[in-house]
Amino acid sequence: MKNLQHTRSRGSIVARVLAASAMPVALLATASGAATAPPANPIQLNAPSGLPGTALPYSGVTASTFTASNNFLKLTTSPNAGVSGTPLTVSGSGLSANTTLQLTWGTNSATWSVDPEPYTVDYLGSNYSPTSATSLLNSSNSMYVNMATVTTDANGAFTLKAKAPTDFGGNHDIWAVSSGVGVANGSFDMLRKVTISPSSGPVGTPITITYTSMDANPYGGGGSVLWDNHYAGEIMGNWTRGTASVTIRAAGAVGTHFIQVGDAISFLYMNPIQSPITDDNGGVRAFRVTASNVLPKPSLTFPTKVTPNVSASQYTTMYNSALGAKVFQPSALDPTSSAVATLSPNSGPVGSKTKLHVSGLSASVTGNLELDLVTVTGSRVNCVGTCWGYNYTSLGTATASNGTLDQTVTIPNNPGVNTLGGWHAIVVVQGPMNTDAAGNRAPAPGSLIESQVPFYVKESIKPFYNKAGKLLSMGVATAKDTAALANEVGGQVGSGTYTFKEGQEFTISILGVGWTQLDNTLAVDYDNSYIGYGCGFHSNGYMAVHLTATGGPGIHIIDLYPLLYSVSPNLATYYGMVPLLSANHDDPGLALGYQIPSIHFAIRIVK
Repeated sequence: MKNLQHTRSRGSIVARVLAASAMPVALLATASGAATAPPANPIQLNAPSGLPGTALPYSGVTASTFTASNNFLKLTTSPNAGVSGTPLTVSGSGLSANTTLQLTWGTNSATWSVDPEPYTVDYLGSNYSPTSATSLLNSSNSMYVNMATVTTDANGAFTLKAKAPTDFGGNHDIWAVSSGVGVANGSFDMLRKVTISPSSGPVGTPITITYTSMDANPYGGGGSVLWDNHYAGEIMGNWTRGTASVTIRAAGAVGTHFIQVGDAISFLYMNPIQSPITDDNGGVRAFRVTASNVLPKPSLTFPTKVTPNVSASQYTTMYNSALGAKVFQPSALDPTSSAVATLSPNSGPVGSKTKLHVSGLSASVTGNLELDLVTVTGSRVNCVGTCWGYNYTSLGTATASNGTLDQTVTIPNNPGVNTLGGWHAIVVVQGPMNTDAAGNRAPAPGSLIESQVPFYVKESIKPFYNKAGKLLSMGVATAKDTAALANEVGGQVGSGTYTFKEGQEFTISILGVGWTQLDNTLAVDYDNSYIGYGCGFHSNGYMAVHLTATGGPGIHIIDLYPLLYSVSPNLATYYGMVPLLSANHDDPGLALGYQIPSIHFAIRIVK
């Protein structure tokens, strides 16, 4: 017996692509030609608990290790290719009579890689399970799962009827295994399918697009969505077995519009039929926009609620056991403290309240204790190295009683001054606060942090009121392009309104944007056309983007989507800097507790 190499041209090309993608990060050049240092703490993420669509196909049980017979027989699969849900028949003959066989299905895995540090998180791209030409596998698969158990008849034959599973695209080996030996082999090629729902509705109608069987490799691992030949964004299915179910909104004039979905590394690969991946097909679907004069309301759509599997206390931003030892961190934890802090709730937007409870404070902790939200200040623009430092924002003071402390605090809401989104630490400080060399608020020398607890600042829409306190709009306003505001973090934003003339400049304002490569930017689509991105880091979480009202009289939509920032530090990272339409279920931030929403607006253009 020997290990089997079952090769196809498609698989060998994939193997070469994977080998190239595994090149050490230190060898990748930046835009300036300088070498990039390896990440300090790269990790491969696992899908967070509670995320639907992550189960392995068929039984979900990984098959036991087996070797291939030198004289294995051929299994017949009919058909030998199809989309998820296709009825298929697997049959074998000439095998040992009245023998129980374990059928196995070859598959793969894919995930995300990040570098989580106490002061940021860097995005490092996708990671795919390695395939080996010297293994049993056909160079397209990296593992097996149990498909079904069959028993041959008196003539050594069997027939199994099944359905093609929800799984990654490409070729999947099927083996019949007896006592640890693969005695017969066949295969099935998973093809892609595009569906949309509904197929008609007015401007702003949510349209669910489902794209199945993307591959577990760099060239086939993503898809692109076009609306009337305009790029709307990318879709991924790393954690969801190659399937992405995403939502865009109807846009444009009354009539028929076309949604195209196809293979992409961020942008559409337009001639895969002439490539080694000819089965990485896509499709075009029609959607009819119907008449309506109702302006869709602004809204936020947060991602699927999951349980993170990378603890905020382990990896995310300011909060970790080495808080006092990190560079840029001006204070230290009290090494004698055993106090424990909790929050209820532990997340919310700027302006929200949370109840802080601390127990186990030492009897020596007396007087007024400083309560602060730890954040950072800085920027990634033209940055070499780490261009930001820690900062403390006061949440008030409190007094401990019998070793406990209870205080309701408000997350600061001062657009342009504070507060960044993402993970922060709320700290209890014994001792006075001071100002560090950079002019930032910080504990004075000798002051100690008695307890700390993570809090996640969610993104939110900035409201606009008139002088009487009446709400004019949520997030949408005129522009105020004055010289006095040219370099201010206030964003040159004017008065709230949803109505503009053709060609008029307007603004969209978001609060609680973060600073890591997972949450420092949002991609902007206008009528399902990607036009650019905005950043909220330098402006301390307040992002005000400027747009021009175009497209003629009527209703027009603006959608903001999560974006994986891959510019600074400079890394040649796939799937960065474009709208991640599938962030609701396939975004590396989900494993670390990030909750980055898609945000939706509409305007009315008048003559």
